[in-house]
Amino acid sequence: MTVSKIFSAMAVSLVFTACAHSPAPESTSLYDRLGGQPAITAVVDDFVDHVTADKRINGQFANTNIPRLKRLLVEQICAGSGGPCRYTGRDMKSAHAHLKISDANLTALLQDLSRTLDKFKVPDKERSELMAILAPMKGEIVTVR
Repeated sequence: MTVSKIFSAMAVSLVFTACAHSPAPESTSLYDRLGGQPAITAVVDDFVDHVTADKRINGQFANTNIPRLKRLLVEQICAGSGGPCRYTGRDMKSAHAHLKISDANLTALLQDLSRTLDKFKVPDKERSELMAILAPMKGEIVTVR
């Protein structure tokens, strides 16, 4: 499955709470619908654990400070979803330039993300909104064509 198809297929949802709630009003931010920072942190922890155990891509993370990576991902999702966080990491192009990431690597990572979102029963609407935030980063992350 191509990265584009993964992004399309994952245009689903990201409410990081496993509890069923009545639909949120449209004015509620994605951050709030995801369950706020505690829920985002739980999802990021699970996701990064999958990625670091994934033999297809874990070599890409061999020299990565995993606690820092998790913190930055939480900041990025929190800020991108309308939460109060400020992303303090490098831009995506600079952060990934030396890693030689291919479409296949990104596809594996997105499959790990999908697995985590499934585990947390994230609804389609929120997944779609999350993927809309992440999809534009592909061009800055994939460096091997």
